[in-house]
Amino acid sequence: MKMMQDTDQELQELRRLVEQLPRESADEISELQQKIRDLEESLKARVTAWDRVQLSRHESRPYTLDYVSRIFSGFREIHGDRRYADDKAIVGGMAYLDEQPVMLIGHQKGRNTKQRLYRNYGMPRPEGYRKAMRLMYMAEKFNRPVICFIDTPGAYPGIGAEKRGQAQAIAENLRSMSQIQVPIVVVVLGEGGSGGALAIGVGDRVLMLENSIYSVISPESCSAILWKDQEHAREAADALKLTAEHLHRLGVVDEVVKEPSGGAQDNWDEAAALLKNALIENLNHLADLSPEELLEHRYQRFRRIGEYLGNS
Repeated sequence: MKMMQDTDQELQELRRLVEQLPRESADEISELQQKIRDLEESLKARVTAWDRVQLSRHESRPYTLDYVSRIFSGFREIHGDRRYADDKAIVGGMAYLDEQPVMLIGHQKGRNTKQRLYRNYGMPRPEGYRKAMRLMYMAEKFNRPVICFIDTPGAYPGIGAEKRGQAQAIAENLRSMSQIQVPIVVVVLGEGGSGGALAIGVGDRVLMLENSIYSVISPESCSAILWKDQEHAREAADALKLTAEHLHRLGVVDEVVKEPSGGAQDNWDEAAALLKNALIENLNHLADLSPEELLEHRYQRFRRIGEYLGNS
């Protein structure tokens, strides 16, 4: 990580130098711009899976509501599952993406101890997933596309959550999302952990930010199971193929959304602008599909995951 930070600092200094040079120095500007491109490629080549894990959890990384305030207008939050309580780890409501009405649903973490406790560290309970499903049915009723933002270490594993049907709530979401007859675009913003992420992750298009991760288990937990300690988390991260690049190559996600140089945590506005463009493009791609075509394509999309052709 320190090597990445040093290289990124050098890149920023080079960009400032280019901006300060007069236009008459065209040759020098061109040479510096080429050096910037070379450094960017070098930086990408040196980023490991463990580096991505650390970036996905960066305390200054923008969360769901940070993107909502920068990308959408007229957001009105909707609370409660109408059965038990309002889970603060999942937020959702109606908004406008430019002029298009949409339904937003996403995990929400906190930035300090008070907020983290209030949001339960972004780990939803069953009522959170039932609230998410209620909003999706509402979106279907009013024919509004659904946009889901994933950023959670996983579903909350507490006794109370288990008593109230955590596994059932996740399973029902998986089934119901496969049948919702409006476009669903899913974006992994930071951590995409296990069933806690997948419970709002069944979509027609699944996107990942460049420095996000998506996995059935965290590297630390994987290390604890396989090596009986957490000292091998770095090795586990490599083996899990949890980065956006790996998952795009494997067909688990459809698109990798680029982040500002250094990561989304360094420039929230630019990160939001890049994500907004990706959302508009993907929703436009889905707009012309009939409900029947949406469901069929969604079904086939997830059926293809895990296909493997070995040597016969």
